[in-house]
Amino acid sequence: MRAQRLAHPGPIETSPLNLEDLPDPEPGAGQVLLRVRACGVCRTDLHLVEGEVAAKRLPVTPGHQVVAEVVRGGPGTSLPVGSRVGVAWLAWACGECEYCRRGEENLCRRARFTGLDHDGGYAEQLVAEADFVLPLPQGLPDADAAPLLCAGIIGYRSLRRAEVAPGETVGLIGFGASAHLALPVALARGCRVYVFTRGAEHRRLAARLGATWVGGLEEEPPSPLDRAVQFAPSGGLVPRILELLRPGGTLAINAIHMSPIPELSYDRLYDERSIGSVANATRRDGREFLQLAAELGLKPTTTSFPLADANRALAEMKHSRLEAAAVLHP
Repeated sequence: MRAQRLAHPGPIETSPLNLEDLPDPEPGAGQVLLRVRACGVCRTDLHLVEGEVAAKRLPVTPGHQVVAEVVRGGPGTSLPVGSRVGVAWLAWACGECEYCRRGEENLCRRARFTGLDHDGGYAEQLVAEADFVLPLPQGLPDADAAPLLCAGIIGYRSLRRAEVAPGETVGLIGFGASAHLALPVALARGCRVYVFTRGAEHRRLAARLGATWVGGLEEEPPSPLDRAVQFAPSGGLVPRILELLRPGGTLAINAIHMSPIPELSYDRLYDERSIGSVANATRRDGREFLQLAAELGLKPTTTSFPLADANRALAEMKHSRLEAAAVLHP
């Protein structure tokens, strides 16, 4: 099979990924061999390829928004051959620690992640734990399903972490693959959604998807924010976002890697404003969001690339030349 392999992290402009021919992987006990039909391109993949997120082993195949079909299962599996499934970021959790027992498997200290600890979906095939693949809604094309498996799920969890309630005013800071899927979820809850983004194409997309207001962080929105989710990986934006939050408001930061947050004047945080991070997602998040996506008829805005062009897809993301999400096709 063919796979994009990362042996030495580096700037995406140097094309660190190499397309290689590898032996077909073999599923072990409790695992399934999957044929990749599509794989979404995530900013976490870019952080990994450029070395901002440390790979657990090298070489490694990135990719954790995988739409695939079951080829065969290893001992102890029962997924039907040919069934279509999704592979997300969380590849495995122990099920025994205090976090797993509390339903917080996303915080498991022994957790393993697709495309980081295990080879991911920038390939023609991969192996996954059968208990950690997700059922996919019927009638959703592969290219539409792929971005739901991380960008969509983590956006959904971010709204939960921000404690968004129906009818509130929600700010989305940065408007890429994840934010453009969080927006319709917030709208479905009757929220007013203010989108803060610099790119002209992103502003047009936000307006087209129903944002109540679109502008830049330097501008004053029509009213204070009840809740905010920060998707842009820039710590320097945090003080300004806190300025826009009402007393008692909450900011959830959706980033696995972010530049440092500058020193804060306490009055930015006072009046019971809160800051929280979003770390990974659980299988429950995935199942709930995928069901909701089917009910809402969510259709991601995507640009398709062949597997051979994975470096180019990541570069287009880095330089904000994508309208929303990129998807690789083997």
